[in-house]
Amino acid sequence: MYVSSSENIEKERAKNALILPVLICLLIIICFAVDKILNLHFYLYGTQPREFQGVIGIITTPFIHGDLKHLAQNIFSLFILLFTLFYFYRGIALKSLAYMWLFSGLLLWIIGRDSYHIGASGLIYALAFFLFFSGIFRRHIPLIAISAVIVFWYGSLVWGVFPWETHPEISWEGHLSGAITGSVFAVIFRKYGPQKPVKVWEDEPDDEEPYWLEENL
Repeated sequence: MYVSSSENIEKERAKNALILPVLICLLIIICFAVDKILNLHFYLYGTQPREFQGVIGIITTPFIHGDLKHLAQNIFSLFILLFTLFYFYRGIALKSLAYMWLFSGLLLWIIGRDSYHIGASGLIYALAFFLFFSGIFRRHIPLIAISAVIVFWYGSLVWGVFPWETHPEISWEGHLSGAITGSVFAVIFRKYGPQKPVKVWEDEPDDEEPYWLEENL
């Protein structure tokens, strides 16, 4: 069976886009398992707003989950969004992920309630909002399609940025921090990475000489 070079390129591209999402999600699962088996209370390494010892949570919070349900709710969405980022925005994926991870955590540390905040949902919000607005800003059909998929699958996320009293255990501040950060970096990186192709119009060559150069018969 013949496989074209373009198919090989796409397979290689997909394989490369899987590496970091798989590693991050695997590390999250390992952290959860170690925490529960050894009873290490990893929640103490979550984000504790406006406390110096809580600064470490800016980095560690996405790796920490309270229970299996919390982990299951986050891990699939995180993997899909990370893969989408690294597949479609591979030129800026690592840089944008690093900035969103850092600044969403920092914003949570500033605005969060006086409690421990744990989980990858803030990063999920950052990724979802980044992917949605990035596709809109670029006005490129494949990327707009990604934005449409984000709306279809994750459109309800927008309600998670409000302080609903019915779910006081949910860190809406983490969601809001992620949404703001993802939106801001979608604006900042809008001219980097994949862009809408620019059409180049070419004149067709005219084999016939202009009529004013023709010999008078």
